[in-house]
Amino acid sequence: MSELAKRIIFSVIAAPLAVYLVFLGGAPLAGMLAVASGLAAREFYRMVSETGSDPLWGHGVVLSAALPLLVHANTLGLWTPSLTVWMLLFLELLTVALFTRGSTGKPMEALGSTLFGVFYTGGALSFAYGLRYHPYAIGAMAGTALVALPLIVTWLTDSGAFAVGKSVGGRKLMPSVSPGKTVSGAVGGLVVGIAVSVLYTRFVLPPVAQLGLSLQGAVLFGAVVSAGGQIGDLVESMLKREAGVKDSSTLIPGHGGVLDRIDSLIFTIPLGFALLSWLLIPAPR
Repeated sequence: MSELAKRIIFSVIAAPLAVYLVFLGGAPLAGMLAVASGLAAREFYRMVSETGSDPLWGHGVVLSAALPLLVHANTLGLWTPSLTVWMLLFLELLTVALFTRGSTGKPMEALGSTLFGVFYTGGALSFAYGLRYHPYAIGAMAGTALVALPLIVTWLTDSGAFAVGKSVGGRKLMPSVSPGKTVSGAVGGLVVGIAVSVLYTRFVLPPVAQLGLSLQGAVLFGAVVSAGGQIGDLVESMLKREAGVKDSSTLIPGHGGVLDRIDSLIFTIPLGFALLSWLLIPAPR
């Protein structure tokens, strides 16, 4: 089977399932985010290991997967974030580093990469749960529509950048990090992202979620999220180049690893959450 066929089959199965779990919300959504976070974290620590470092990957994977579940528990009122708990957890990591890495096993490097991986994966993806249950989003359809907004802008930005870059070409954007990306592609992706944001917030968000953005807000949202997605893609390329790997893993047929699929979303989901918290307004009835 060709790589293209594998990509299509995976997308046809995975995309509707992901949308359905977002629509269900609650534990199914938190579970999906936890699985994705844990897998992405494990891939991240594998790349870190390729650089010669030795992160506390077991702790990192568990913590990353736990973050969406803790957000869900907080929403249910079962757990309230506490600085004391996080401090105790940090002390536990220091103790583990002491006995497993010692002074010669680069303990500071291990701790830094471990904590970085937790926030880079589980920390970022947890904001999707926050979007699904945004205070302005009344009902499952409204919450799903809000989660879909940064995702659609991200994916169509990527498609627009690819199409424009291939057809126009020109100066490379950052050849030392990602040789295939061009300035024309980045600009094209940005234009597509802004257009998608304006169209979605005018024709989809008001009837589905009874929410909207002003024209200026939609343009700002599209520009920031589009740029953020492209930066997120470049950041993962930078990390893979340091590790000397082409893909974060071979877990997903035709797509590489989980981290390869969510690299842009790591930036755009938190950015989308922050921007919508500032810009979102109830749609006129």
